[in-house]
Amino acid sequence: MASIDPKSVSTAHFHSILLGAVAPRPIAFASTIDEKGHVNLSPFSFFNAFSANPPILIFSPARRVRDNSTKHTLENMLKVPEVVINIVDYPIVEQMSLASTEYGDGVNEFVKAGFTEVASEKIRPPRVKESPVSFECKVLEVKPMGDQGGAGNLVICEVVMAHVKEELLTDDNKLDPTRLELVARMGGNWYTKADSKSMFEIPKPLTTMGIGFDQLPKHVRNSEVLTGNNLGRLANVEQLPTKEEVAIMAKEPEVSAILQSFADDDVELEKELHLHAQKYLDAGQTHEAWQVILQGEYL
Repeated sequence: MASIDPKSVSTAHFHSILLGAVAPRPIAFASTIDEKGHVNLSPFSFFNAFSANPPILIFSPARRVRDNSTKHTLENMLKVPEVVINIVDYPIVEQMSLASTEYGDGVNEFVKAGFTEVASEKIRPPRVKESPVSFECKVLEVKPMGDQGGAGNLVICEVVMAHVKEELLTDDNKLDPTRLELVARMGGNWYTKADSKSMFEIPKPLTTMGIGFDQLPKHVRNSEVLTGNNLGRLANVEQLPTKEEVAIMAKEPEVSAILQSFADDDVELEKELHLHAQKYLDAGQTHEAWQVILQGEYL
């Protein structure tokens, strides 16, 4: 593994490593306004949510690495401390990229990138009509990280109003992630899309107390078949199947065939059971996977 001291390479070089590794990153498509009423629209991928009560979003318009200059977005917020953070989905990603062009002061990126201005309800900057979700925000603080090229400026924003396209909401008014095609920033010119084909669910251990890795049987922890993800899922159960449940699984045709075929070879039996259990894990059937894995211990 290569070890890199940030001070031993150029800022531009480490910038590429940092952005390539810390990814995918959500995009804050920020619309601001200056004291003369000129509108600016620009994307930033140093961005995330940091609090729900109060609702806080933070993004960072960094100083340009090449010449240490600051961006219009930052300059506007220092004059008018308000911003709309528009969320970017796949249908608008090319227009969003166009809006990142470094147009001159006073040029309206809404016009250049073909977006529609919609008046905000509680702040002065307009929001992007085409965005799936927009957050009207008051700027609470701008915290500079440095004064050299590449230095960030943390813009701490409090959400005062949110706008969500109704077709993205469930019956209980929650966002359905499968109805969105959110876009995230990778390194260089690369982006990624989060859609129903690429998303997956993992049960959160919020109300349960998983047994943990340390309680996994030794042959499971040291399995040559089961991956770290497999073990993480297996360790997230509160209790193991009973002997009766394991016995029921032994009667399943595929399990029964494995038990019979490798009855005289413990090594291959364990391997085949783990391979079969992995199929259940891939299907999200953790309890059934444990019923297969424990065949060698309970029977």
